[in-house]
Amino acid sequence: MVRPRMFDEEQAVDAAMRVFWASGYEATSTQELCTATGLGRSSIYNTFSSKRSLFDLALQRYMEQTTSAQLELIRRTELPIRERVRQILWRAVEPDPGDPSGCLVINTVVELGPTDPELVEILDRDHAVKLTALADEIRAAQTAGDVDASRDPDALADYVYVVLGGLRVAARRGAPAGAQQSVIEAALQAF
Repeated sequence: MVRPRMFDEEQAVDAAMRVFWASGYEATSTQELCTATGLGRSSIYNTFSSKRSLFDLALQRYMEQTTSAQLELIRRTELPIRERVRQILWRAVEPDPGDPSGCLVINTVVELGPTDPELVEILDRDHAVKLTALADEIRAAQTAGDVDASRDPDALADYVYVVLGGLRVAARRGAPAGAQQSVIEAALQAF
């Protein structure tokens, strides 16, 4: 007779997400996943089948959370576009206090991207959603006269996300907030 699961899979995925976020895929051991989730090795493998399957679920969860939060901010039309961009960038400097530094997506692209094109394709699709939403809001700001109409909205949106990626990498290496703020102020001059 099969015993019912006595744990919350969602909580286990969230706990694993934080470990992968902090350490990366390769550096995360099964024991670290056991400790973080509170599950035994057999429970992890019986439920998720492999470390990679658990990682894929954790990465998907991370993308869902970060993309929905960014889209919510991007679409806050009561704020000027410049302020929305500032807030997107500032979240890399001052993330939620309990979050590891950096970005699980960027860490994954650097670590696994060169050898896993299917994974990169998934990450690119998620990234495209944010780029399109921001470019659309930049177009709306151009129509309202808040952004120079001669600027390419797609290039501006891409620029914001390139700066965001750089800020997250810098945060991961411990860059001081003052230096990060200077980068944000320079980036906002494009708006």
